[in-house]
Amino acid sequence: MDWQAFALTLKLATVTTAILLAMAVPLAALLVLGRSRWLAALEALAALPLVLPPTVLGFFLLVLLGPRTAIGRGITSLLGHPLAFSFVGLVVGSVIYSLPFALQPLVAGFAAIDSALVDAARLLGAGPARLVFSLLVPLARRSLVAAAVLSFLHTVGEFGVVLMLGGDIPGATRTLSIVLYNQVENFDYAAANRTAAILLALSVVALAAIYAGGRRSGGRYA
Repeated sequence: MDWQAFALTLKLATVTTAILLAMAVPLAALLVLGRSRWLAALEALAALPLVLPPTVLGFFLLVLLGPRTAIGRGITSLLGHPLAFSFVGLVVGSVIYSLPFALQPLVAGFAAIDSALVDAARLLGAGPARLVFSLLVPLARRSLVAAAVLSFLHTVGEFGVVLMLGGDIPGATRTLSIVLYNQVENFDYAAANRTAAILLALSVVALAAIYAGGRRSGGRYA
């Protein structure tokens, strides 16, 4: 087991999940409560990583964050190094790639809340922030847990974006999915079995916990 890659994978998934939840909660509230005609386009854009091949997304991000674009050059001059082939670059790619897995459970959870409660809160003077964090989030807490777990697991298992944007730099961008790929490429199937078993166990345990929690509470995720 490559424990350095294991620790880096957990770090990447944790940081990505925290950023995604901070982004997805207000974005989901906007999609559910907002009335703009542009919200459908915004939701479609956020869901694009679901249908876009990971290698395509990774390639576009590699070009965008590289020295050939004004954005890439600006980031390089600001940070002193390019985002491509760095841990920060992996975080950026992971946030974009896993956004639908954080956003969609929250949209479903917020949409399932009785609109009469939302209207009552507005009549009592609740502002947007208070409406979201005092009403929507507590009532959709299982959706929040589902969003966190799905985001974490999706980041742990991602491969195409990591390979295209981060490469295979030990201690910086080498994650467990890259390790597994290298082990199979080198015909080291015994080590590959161990790495794959760890990734499988993480996924099964986390998903089982979500479904078990939903059954105990008498519902699904909302």
